[in-house]
Amino acid sequence: MANIAELAEQLVDLTIREANELAQLLETQYGIAPAAAAVTVASAAGATDGAEQAEEQTEFTVVLTSFGSKKIGVIKEVRAITGLGLKDAKALVDGVPNEVKENISKDEAEDIRSRLEAAGGEVQVR
Repeated sequence: MANIAELAEQLVDLTIREANELAQLLETQYGIAPAAAAVTVASAAGATDGAEQAEEQTEFTVVLTSFGSKKIGVIKEVRAITGLGLKDAKALVDGVPNEVKENISKDEAEDIRSRLEAAGGEVQVR
């Protein structure tokens, strides 16, 4: 019997044309409907891709999208978060959307988001 892991890898790597040929072969020789085969191949590929994507993101970027009506408070919070001087922090806030901090953990990103939103800014975490 074939190695199941190798077989699964081959199914996931099929091109559209190869998947169609496989579906036709399964239907003509074994009486298996092509829709069932396509669903099986697609679900196997989707499950693998989704699991890999969920594990990949460990670093996040905080982006200030708007400073709202409390620009001075947002500038002060940006200075406290980044350690920038007044002029640089003001330039960062004036140039929205801008990255405040990048390549940080999820917890730190959420902390920065809450601090900036409390100061009156609008933030996205990517």
